[in-house]
Amino acid sequence: MRILLIEDDAMIGRALRRSLEREGVAVDWIRDGAEGAEAAGLGEHDLALLDLGLPGLGGLEVLRRMRAARVQMPVVIVTARDEIDDRVRGLDLGADDYVVKPFATRELLARIRAVSRRRSGAAESLLQAGDLRLDLAEHTLACGNDVAVLTAREFALMRALMERPGAILSRAQLEDRLYGWGEEVESNAIDVLIHSIRKKFGKSVIRNIRGAGWAVSRDGS
Repeated sequence: MRILLIEDDAMIGRALRRSLEREGVAVDWIRDGAEGAEAAGLGEHDLALLDLGLPGLGGLEVLRRMRAARVQMPVVIVTARDEIDDRVRGLDLGADDYVVKPFATRELLARIRAVSRRRSGAAESLLQAGDLRLDLAEHTLACGNDVAVLTAREFALMRALMERPGAILSRAQLEDRLYGWGEEVESNAIDVLIHSIRKKFGKSVIRNIRGAGWAVSRDGS
């Protein structure tokens, strides 16, 4: 998952980015409202975390412009404003959830998962592809009777593949899902992650399509 964080407070932004990256989430952090609205229109992110008290262009105006431009990306407002009128306006403008600061990171992560479930029509935080089951809350991967806790990057890679079972994702596509803007990516980073996952579950867990990329089987074959 790749998240667009639009937050001008340096301390809150750093803390959120660290917490999300520990969960295997790639984070692109922008501190300006106008730049945030522009970045949201690029279509590179799965979800936006949006502060309201932004310099220049306020968060509600960012949200209004996103929805006017038909940007369908889920938006979770994260703000210190706790007045009912602010909540109602934010939700009516198209936010998917509204979280008031201060908040527990665990709760924010649970709300992100809930928004993702609603958007995908899923009933629980679980991705399945053939014999594979990825628990989005516990970061465990199960294949048949084998179960293992994944590292943050392993989890992010399996999530990217299992959100599109059967689809071939190239190295560049996987890197885009796993790493934020400006992060240095080793040339063999994806290969190392795949090798580590295969050591836990066997080579067949991730298929290599020579010259194209990698995939997980839709039906387990």
